[in-house]
Amino acid sequence: MPDFEDNYQAACQSGLLPGVVLMASSRNDDFHYVKTMGVRTLEPGDSPKPMELDTILRLASCTKLMTAIAALQCVERGLVHLDAEVSPILPETGKFGILTGFDDASGQPVTVSNTKPITVRNLLLHTSGYQYEPLNPLLMKWRASRGEEHSFSHTVETKSTVPLVFEPNTGWAYGQGVDWVGKLIERVTGETLEAYMSKNIWEPLNIKDITFWPKEQEDMKHRMATMSNLDPAGGDKTVHSSEQDITLGTTDCLGGVGTSGSCEAFMTLLRAILKEDSRLLNSQSYEELFKPQLNEQCAAALHSLASDESTRVAFSINIPPLGQKNFSFGGILSMDEYPGWMGKNTALWAGAPGIVWVSLPPIISFKHFGLHVQFIDREVGLCAVAASQVYPPVSPPIMKLHEQFQHGIYKVYASSKKS
Repeated sequence: MPDFEDNYQAACQSGLLPGVVLMASSRNDDFHYVKTMGVRTLEPGDSPKPMELDTILRLASCTKLMTAIAALQCVERGLVHLDAEVSPILPETGKFGILTGFDDASGQPVTVSNTKPITVRNLLLHTSGYQYEPLNPLLMKWRASRGEEHSFSHTVETKSTVPLVFEPNTGWAYGQGVDWVGKLIERVTGETLEAYMSKNIWEPLNIKDITFWPKEQEDMKHRMATMSNLDPAGGDKTVHSSEQDITLGTTDCLGGVGTSGSCEAFMTLLRAILKEDSRLLNSQSYEELFKPQLNEQCAAALHSLASDESTRVAFSINIPPLGQKNFSFGGILSMDEYPGWMGKNTALWAGAPGIVWVSLPPIISFKHFGLHVQFIDREVGLCAVAASQVYPPVSPPIMKLHEQFQHGIYKVYASSKKS
């Protein structure tokens, strides 16, 4: 048994981790790794049910990969252009300009108009100037100045029509840009994002267990895992969470965070992408999906966040601090080769199955999300996902487990080729 399996199993037995699903596959199908451990719920009074491959999990920010694929399909069909200004389709974007601060005398927000256009490319890469409000105290103050509460609204328009925090294409900030891309896809196709993805992504791959609305699906709602969080009273044990709706009552399909599905279904998608399955995209679009996209200024901003001790756990997905990083439509890119581990240009990202308050000193306090870890290593020919429903992910014991998996699965893969 690999060391990481022992450690996950010990975490389940100790009460740190309710359950986890681990999966990995090679491009040529000569290697498949599957492991499930623990239970899918800690809800009081509910008899323990094992975590299984078909357990329905909140995929959250793993949704971004699917929305990027949908956007590139729309590009292939001539419905949108990556570098065209989005305001004719999304007139709400940029509505409030760039927030620069607050007037000392009046206490009112100070904004300036953006001079650069917001494009589909910017929205997919987090270079549009949008930032999730809890990541930026000025945006939280702006929302409060309007007598509004962050995120407690029902549509992309009401959640995400906020000021920018920098001129488009001059920085990098994790934000709601991909939610806007989802809305753009709905407007140019005339379909909901659920209907579009069902027809153009899930059904072609025979995926039945991904949706934006799992509680409305009779064959899925009884398989849903529940959220757990580290006991706020302290210690390394998890307890059932009172917060189960990560979209906070949203009635829209959120292209950045909104899907739920089984790990098995999501792995089917990762394998198809690794193989560059033509049922999803053409070869040119796959290159676009994974190429480094950031200019020098934006890459420096990303590298700073993913390398600084105070923020790197949330943004690096365990890429070493000094390693070179860029960003693609498919996630953060590890630009360096690590012998025995990642190849060059490995794409990684994570998903958020729950919400809890986390403080990241010295300047950031925000609602961060529990973690799935995924990667697609095109050079080595390996993809993998580790999925749990525990938050906060930046808790050191949880992140250590996922990091051990990210390293250890390469050793398991290498050993399989020798046998």
